[in-house]
Amino acid sequence: MSTPRLQVPAGSVAISERQTAVYPTSSPGGWHIIGRTPMSMLDWDKTPPARLSVGDEVTFEQISRSEYVALGGQFNDA
Repeated sequence: MSTPRLQVPAGSVAISERQTAVYPTSSPGGWHIIGRTPMSMLDWDKTPPARLSVGDEVTFEQISRSEYVALGGQFNDA
């Protein structure tokens, strides 16, 4: 992406070359968004607060919109 987005929703799954990331909070970003997870990546009330640690292997699986919502995902559709 040539111009970074001012706001990328928390849970957005993004890719840049050979790296993939999940935005833990809503923030600016310039990677290519390829999806979104309903799972919270950060919870300050837990120890450790991050769901993932360095070196963890992650597998992404496609789910339906209804599964996304059932798992707690939210849409900001207009």
